[in-house]
Amino acid sequence: MHYKIPIAAGTLALLVGLAASTAWAFDEAKYPNWKGQWVRNETRGPRYDPNKPQGFGQQAPLKPEFVKLLEESLADQHAGGQGADPTYTCLAPGLPRAMNNYEGAEFVITPKTTYILMEHIHDSRRIYTDGRAWPSFIEPTFIGYSIGRWVDEGGTGRYDVLEVETRGFKGPRVYDNTGMALHPDNQSIIKERIFLDKADPKFLYDEITTIDHALTRPWTALKKYRRVANRQPNWSESVCAENNPHVEINHEGYMLSADGLLMPAKKDQAAPDLRYFTRTQK
Repeated sequence: MHYKIPIAAGTLALLVGLAASTAWAFDEAKYPNWKGQWVRNETRGPRYDPNKPQGFGQQAPLKPEFVKLLEESLADQHAGGQGADPTYTCLAPGLPRAMNNYEGAEFVITPKTTYILMEHIHDSRRIYTDGRAWPSFIEPTFIGYSIGRWVDEGGTGRYDVLEVETRGFKGPRVYDNTGMALHPDNQSIIKERIFLDKADPKFLYDEITTIDHALTRPWTALKKYRRVANRQPNWSESVCAENNPHVEINHEGYMLSADGLLMPAKKDQAAPDLRYFTRTQK
């Protein structure tokens, strides 16, 4: 049936044309150059506000009940426990903690989505820049649901700022390993402005603002990332569960010894409830 050949050829030509037009629609020159591997610029441990010390040195605008929770978390850590930090059992850090950038990040820009690929556990993000509205239902996640828009702030005809808003969280989430907690209602709203240093493009900033019911006011910090000079950087694999000695039983943290036996994490810590172990101990 000879008519099939021109139809197939016409269909192929149409598909090629559509693919080409889609490719042409993405003008890379309109977007900033965020290529490469980005690491934290500060040398001290990762914190929400990298310009201030951890714990109460962060000067977080916490409500009194959350100040008390931080005090209890730090006291437990001083005694050998994990405090209120939920990630020691490899639970996802979530936002805003993910942007502490523990092990390096890569930004991949496409017309409709900007991806932030994190080496740290479960931290990678999708930021939708296709003009969508907020959905009527957001399935809660630790990293949240992010909608962004590109801005030509300098009026140069090229985008230089990515503005992002993130909602739709689940928890528990904390700001860093001190266990400084966000509100358990998970109604946080995280706003960000991500942009290159105008004087030195090897630095990238994330101006991040957390709006949360555990705070007396919105809390803003400026994070600074440094672009690794290596054009072919090494990306390592981070598997939190591998060789993780921490065990949580009934909301209490314990440790596994080198020989695989359960042991206390704190001095004078009571053993967990063993009611389901009926075998007599030798």
